[in-house]
Amino acid sequence: MDLIEITGGNPLEGKIRISGSKNASLPMMIASLLTEEKVELSNIPNLSDVTTLIELMKSLGAAIEVDQTSDFGGKMTCVTKNILHTEASYDLVRKMRASFWVLAPLIARYGEAKVSLPGGCAIGIRPIDFYLSILKRMGVTLDLKDGYVYASVKSRLRSINFTLDFPSVGVTHFFLMMSSLAEGESVLKNAAKEPEVEALAEMLNKMGAKITGHGTNTITITGVPSLTGTKVNVPPDRIEAGTFAIAVSATGGEISLDSVNSDEIDVLLNVLEQSGVEISRSKKNLKISADRKRNSPVNISTAPYPGFPTDLQAQFMALMAIANGTSVIKETIFENRFMHVQELARFGANIKLKGDTAIIEGIERYNSAPVMATDLRASASLIIAALSAKGKSTIRRIYHLDRGFDKIEKKLRSCGAVIERKED
Repeated sequence: MDLIEITGGNPLEGKIRISGSKNASLPMMIASLLTEEKVELSNIPNLSDVTTLIELMKSLGAAIEVDQTSDFGGKMTCVTKNILHTEASYDLVRKMRASFWVLAPLIARYGEAKVSLPGGCAIGIRPIDFYLSILKRMGVTLDLKDGYVYASVKSRLRSINFTLDFPSVGVTHFFLMMSSLAEGESVLKNAAKEPEVEALAEMLNKMGAKITGHGTNTITITGVPSLTGTKVNVPPDRIEAGTFAIAVSATGGEISLDSVNSDEIDVLLNVLEQSGVEISRSKKNLKISADRKRNSPVNISTAPYPGFPTDLQAQFMALMAIANGTSVIKETIFENRFMHVQELARFGANIKLKGDTAIIEGIERYNSAPVMATDLRASASLIIAALSAKGKSTIRRIYHLDRGFDKIEKKLRSCGAVIERKED
């Protein structure tokens, strides 16, 4: 098993090209199973989650070719003439929660599925009740046993009106895929408005779906009998962009982020500016400049898009832990997303937890430490802390990191970071 070794203290200086979005790639890949025609996705990031999903899709009957040789994102071609197998096994689904979404194309195209209950990062309960309610109301017969969902439908899926108690991104993705091939008009209220939802909806529309309202809290889908192939470019990863913006804010220096949509992380950029960071925006580029002074403390609360992303909470906490004062972070999305706190404490961070709230007393500087990653985004927070710490730090269990950050060591090294991957 690998570890990452970082000698901190260097400011970050240089340019980084942002990779394709993990959170957009996965539903777009699964959506390619909805048609028997060729789907071509460009700007696919090179991540273990992508590799896991490709393995699962191939097991269902998809013919997939992947080219990751370009420095400007990979290309995936998928043709699924027929669904050959309808089981998504525990061994694959346990590695990544998004794998559960394959239930949508299996039911919509084949009418039958056996899909393991989902796994992924242990950052929250994230129940599947919404998914099961949607399936039942669309006419699907369900049985839960031995850790699997057994699903079948005898005719075309029924259209439904459904209101979410919480604007879940995953359930919104699932609803879009199911409803695109249902009979009649379906409506989803209190839908997620994340850019990744818009990317999936636009892809499905290019495939012949009839979706309106994506990007708002009410989405309407008029089902069609079948979908066609398409060519789509995966949008840039706003969480990766935000992570690098926070990193340079913590270390000092100046980096330029290319191939980024700054509007999608506007809430983060505004908060960073409040903390004393200078940011220059253009259409597809960000320049972040930070001196070596301690940042001013800023309070945040995570929220569904366009609020502060829960996927950047851990990284921002790493920055606030060395701010010049006290800050408060409230986590409203996942009930168990403070697991990085105990690891940041190993660097010297002074953080107290009260339920869903973290109270952070900024210290002057981190000390180096050996730490262990607990989930995907926590991994990035530990890298930020190590980059700004005095001395050499080691980060173990970095397989979490590989799930969502493409070539992060190479990108940081190009900006002057002393960072190396080693065998443990």
